[in-house]
Amino acid sequence: MTLIYKICDAALWREAERTGSFAGAGIDLNDGYIHFSARDQVAETADKHFSGQSNLLLIAVESDLLGPALIWEPSRGGALFPHLYGALPLSAVRFVKPLPLGPDGRPMVPDLSLS
Repeated sequence: MTLIYKICDAALWREAERTGSFAGAGIDLNDGYIHFSARDQVAETADKHFSGQSNLLLIAVESDLLGPALIWEPSRGGALFPHLYGALPLSAVRFVKPLPLGPDGRPMVPDLSLS
């Protein structure tokens, strides 16, 4: 099983849980796909795009359950990032963990294991 990760505002994610569907955050809607990170990309994504932002969650998703709507595409420096072209089925979510800020204002990535 391969997990991919989405960093999301807690209020936005709670709304997705309430409605049963997640179409993405503002940047996702603008770009036409939901941005995810691979395990080795989470910390860099958190630092680069979410420093100073509070009330964040880290969502782990089982990529094998997303089918052909998930495409790995080159981004920063040619690294491949997972992009989901469509809504995220909440049935593919394996965990939701807080992504608190450290004293320096940078997100502190939690343990990425399923436990």
